Formats: sequence, C-alpha cells, structure tokens
Amino acid sequence: MKRWKLTLQVAATYVGTVVGAGFATGKEIVQFFTQYGELGMVGILVSGLFFIWLGSKMMLLSHAIGASSYQQLNTYLFGDVLGKAVNGVMIVILFGVTSVMLASTGAIGKEQFGLWPPVGMICTIVLTYIFIARGINGILMVNSLVVPMMLSFAFIIFVPNVSYFSLIQTKPDLTLVTQWKWAVSPFLYISLNLALAQAVLVPLGSSVKDKSVIKKGAVIGGCVLTFMLVSTHLALSNLPYSFQLDIPMSAVVKNISAWVNVLFTVVVLGEIFTTLIGNVFGIAKQLQSFLPLNDKQAFAFIILACFIIGQFGYAQLLEFLYPIFGYIGLAFVWMLCIKKEKIS
Repeated sequence: MKRWKLTLQVAATYVGTVVGAGFATGKEIVQFFTQYGELGMVGILVSGLFFIWLGSKMMLLSHAIGASSYQQLNTYLFGDVLGKAVNGVMIVILFGVTSVMLASTGAIGKEQFGLWPPVGMICTIVLTYIFIARGINGILMVNSLVVPMMLSFAFIIFVPNVSYFSLIQTKPDLTLVTQWKWAVSPFLYISLNLALAQAVLVPLGSSVKDKSVIKKGAVIGGCVLTFMLVSTHLALSNLPYSFQLDIPMSAVVKNISAWVNVLFTVVVLGEIFTTLIGNVFGIAKQLQSFLPLNDKQAFAFIILACFIIGQFGYAQLLEFLYPIFGYIGLAFVWMLCIKKEKIS
C-alpha cells in the first residue's frame, strides 16, 4: 500500500510539474498542436510516448548517480565544461518560464474576476512562499491534492462529451503543414517540458529508493499527461477563435455552465501553482550553489525577480519564450535519449 501511495505521488508530481500556465489554459496546446488540425493529434500521441520513456529515464538516471539537483544531472550528461554552460542556460530558462507562470495568474485574475493583474500575482506569491518553505515535501503535498482534482475535472468535462468534439473544425495552416512543422512541434514540446521538469524530477528521482516506483510513476504520469493533452486538443479544435485568447479553455467551459467555469479557474490556478513552486525550488538550489543565500532569502529573491519580469504580460512572454526554450531543450533531450542508464 505504501509503495502504491508513493507511486501515485511520483505520478502526480510529474503531471503537476509539466502542467503549468500554457498547458492548463490551453494556450500552449494551441501553439504546439491544435493549429495543425488532425495532425496535431499525431503529435500529441508522439509526445505521450516520449513523456513516458524520457520522464522515467530522467528520474532513473538521477536515482543511479544520486543527483540532488539538475546541475548534477546536466554535468553527468554533458560533462564538466559543457554542463556548466547548460546549467547557465537552464537558470535563464527557469527564470523566464517561472515569470510566465506568475504572470498567468494575473491574466486569469483579470479575465475571470476583473482584478488588476498585480493583485492576482501578489496573492500567488504569498501562497508560493508559504508552501515552498516546506521543501520537497511541500511540492509533493500540493501535487497530491491538485493533480487528482485536475484529472477528475478532465473526465467530468470531456469524457461524456467527447463524441461531440470534431477534429476537423480547426483547419490547419497548409503552409505550416507542408513545411513539416507539425512533425517537429511535438519534439519541441517535449524538449521544453522535460528540460524544465528537471528542477523537480531530478531531486525526486534521487529521493525515491525503489526503482519500480519511479518506473510505474512515470508511466502513470505520462498516460495522464497524454489524456489531458488529447482532451484539451479536442475541445479547442471546436473553438475557431482559440488563437485570439490568452486563456482559450475559459471559452470552452463558459459554454457549459457558470459553476464549471469557476471550478475550472480554481483548477487552472492550482496547476499553475504546482509548476511555479517546483521551478522556484529548482532555481533556489542552483543559486545557493554559488551565492551565500539561505532558503528564505533565495525564495524571496527569485519570486521578486519573476514578479518584475512578469509585468511584460502573459501572452507576449509565452509566444516569445516557449518556442526558443523548446529548441534549447532539444540538446538536453538528445543527450537524455542517447545516454545509457547507469546500473546502480
């Protein structure tokens, strides 16, 4: 029983780390998959397989080498010299994406509740600081609560209505399709998300002693991520103006009922929160490796910096940063693919 409980915690943490602002609100799904119409579904299935395989491999490698932070994993994959360069890039990536996460809470507060964006961001900052002070246990606790709620919500919204969704409502951009960008998109998506997930999955993998728990947790987590991708893609394919919205999924749930819209908003905020906490935790570990900061000082510095960066706006940050991060992450995913698993 304890083993299965830990397995589900690993799976929930995997899902919660990946499902952030762009995923939960639908913006990321539109950008990487839905714009390609039916071919977007092919990309999602490819992504799902890689989530299962590489998520498991990342945690198992971390377990085998005893890596307590993503710096150690990158050094193992790339070597001492190149590993330092990759870690430098990673901290920039994590800062940028964490800023996107924080900015998205402001966008949700404005679109759903009519709040001034900084108000939503400040509320998120306070909660983040409270939970992040608990360390990895705080991350596990938040994910164990939020991810089952998100999965249940996905079933409630999409499964009974899946027959009404049509993949052909969204007409793909034929220029993009003929250029085979649809085939590259899932690999960019995987690269982006797994590179960012290092911040949590590496220390998680090294802290779990049972390799079978890691493997099963990665499989369950990868399957859940695939289901959530498919569900969101199907819903957004029926929304012809999804490209024009900062939060496309909000338009989908508004067509169902008011209470479902409120529930969705709460779930989205929870999913953003799980990724935000994980990123702050990962950045803090790297900063503390070269700056004399305790946990509270590191957390405060990171959150303040991300708040300032987040003032540039959610949609603009997402559109500019995410594709670039995907290309940078390709190097990480390639090394993860070719590196043989170390026998411990």
